[in-house]
Amino acid sequence: MYLSELFKRKKCLFSCEIFPPKKVSDLDSVYQTVSGLQRLHPDFISVTCGAGGSAPGDNLTVKVASHIKEKYGIEPLAHLTCVNTSRSNLEKTIDLLKKNHIDNLLALRGDRVSDYGATDFAYASELISLIRQRGDFYVAAACYPERHPESRNKSEDILHLKEKVEAGASHLISQLFFNNNDFYTFVEDVRAIGINVPIEAGIIPAVDKRRIERIVSLCSATLPTKLLNILNRFENDQDALFEAGIDYATEQIMDLISSGVQGIHLYTLNNPAVAEKIVKNIGGLLMEVNGK
Repeated sequence: MYLSELFKRKKCLFSCEIFPPKKVSDLDSVYQTVSGLQRLHPDFISVTCGAGGSAPGDNLTVKVASHIKEKYGIEPLAHLTCVNTSRSNLEKTIDLLKKNHIDNLLALRGDRVSDYGATDFAYASELISLIRQRGDFYVAAACYPERHPESRNKSEDILHLKEKVEAGASHLISQLFFNNNDFYTFVEDVRAIGINVPIEAGIIPAVDKRRIERIVSLCSATLPTKLLNILNRFENDQDALFEAGIDYATEQIMDLISSGVQGIHLYTLNNPAVAEKIVKNIGGLLMEVNGK
């Protein structure tokens, strides 16, 4: 089933992201995470690229995505990156995804590896075009409420985003952010230039200070003073930080849903307890918005 069908049925989707293990031997731990998420009834689960990126020899993303669909009946959204690989490898991976009945792909550029050498595609928009040529997939893409760290400014970043949509992206999932006003301003700006596809808000609960600081350094997201104070105050009390981080994310999500966001995409960090707490807090509002 294409994710476009879900957007027709609901005003606000709820989805989760997980990442595959580095080794096949560790797949069971990921499947336990999926089992925990199944009880929360997400609309779909996205699966990031494994340690080997999108190379066809590393099928962990495909294995996990297929398992989610076949065993749990949840629609997977498989991540696919285009740097650090060749067109031939990408075509093989796309064909493998098609063979495994994966209908929905999240097309990403991916992180450049300095010593990899030449790659056939430098931008996600090029990958989206290849996917559209290769098969009948539903394609989603990433967006950055505070701009991509490599863009010179927000205007340039939004123009690149429009290229992704024009290439065939039908839905956008945002990078994490901690200030909802950044997201609202971003949505206004992209709508103003004619980007009208659904946009999900990517939310990560700040339950681990070091991990959050590392992720923020990579994507150039801003830590508001309120959240920074929470991280500093409870950095030596993991239980308190977990609760405070969940509360902060819950406030964000409740405000987003009340303001008409089309979807919440939860970065679970493979911790179903995080998702369970969030769903317990927001489930009633989601049901109300979606008329259930």
